[in-house]
Amino acid sequence: MTNGIAAVTFVLFLLLLLTGQVDNAALIGGFIPARLGNPQLLDGLAAVPAWLTPISCTLIHAGWLHVGFNLLMLIFCGRQVEQVLGKMGTLLLYVAGAYGATLVQWAIDPASTNPMVGASGAISAIIATYALLYSQQQVRRIGPFSANMVRILWLAAGWIVIQLMIGLATAGGLEGIGQIAVAAHIGGFLTGLILTRPLLRWRFRKRPHPVP
Repeated sequence: MTNGIAAVTFVLFLLLLLTGQVDNAALIGGFIPARLGNPQLLDGLAAVPAWLTPISCTLIHAGWLHVGFNLLMLIFCGRQVEQVLGKMGTLLLYVAGAYGATLVQWAIDPASTNPMVGASGAISAIIATYALLYSQQQVRRIGPFSANMVRILWLAAGWIVIQLMIGLATAGGLEGIGQIAVAAHIGGFLTGLILTRPLLRWRFRKRPHPVP
């Protein structure tokens, strides 16, 4: 499943790059927060419906470094997650991560007209599940919080700090954080943390045996 997603994403990136349509694709298929409050924003253009842009934006990338890093993380973490959650569970996680990422990006700046592109928000959900499944560090219960909840909180806090540092480093100041999709990365990661256990339960649910 993850290999298939990576292949489709890479092929589409090549097609857009070779035809010089990356910017146009970002406009009609990228996630634009302001479209949710103003459905007429792109009237006259053959744009992807706003409710589908959290998915379509994952198929559009700005350049080689952007697509290369995203697909590397998707293949490395995704294949490991897929071994546990299965193909359908991993696909559900990826799609939910895409929507969770764009939801938080919208919440931070709902009036933004800048298209958000890239699969990093969806992949952040995969990374979160990978971290929960394969973390080797021992965590103890703290007060009313179970060891699993403590692990989730530590991972969430660590990821948020890392993303804020990346945003500051690449933007050069607090006012420039919006230039990178920090909020989307955080939203996708939190979605992954929240959905890991429910998806595990769904994957390994007991199925009724047919009556002979």
